[in-house]
Amino acid sequence: MGHYVKVKNSIVQRVIVADAAYFNDFVDTELGAWIKASYNTRGGVHYEPNSNTASADQSKSLRKNYPGSGFTYDKGRDAFYAPQPFPSWMLNEDTCQWEAPVAYPDDGKAYEWNESTKAWDEIV
Repeated sequence: MGHYVKVKNSIVQRVIVADAAYFNDFVDTELGAWIKASYNTRGGVHYEPNSNTASADQSKSLRKNYPGSGFTYDKGRDAFYAPQPFPSWMLNEDTCQWEAPVAYPDDGKAYEWNESTKAWDEIV
């Protein structure tokens, strides 16, 4: 079984789980294309299932990130990435993940991004 993504006009419409053979007889009348994705891939790294441990077999890493509906498929990068969360965030070209202009604090506290101040505000 694998994860397949329906992409129309570069936007992910839906994700299904199917055998590759399913597409041998499947008749799709909707515009768009089906693209294989890797459920355990994020930031260009394939992880062991249900863990944060990188897999020894990185050949399973597909298209930078596992997508959801509304993600973009960038054919030139052969990558999926989420919608931009804030105007100030930039797309990391290596991971195809959005990054804030200021690093998330590493002090164990919870923060949320404040776009008007371009800073992390502690959640109290």
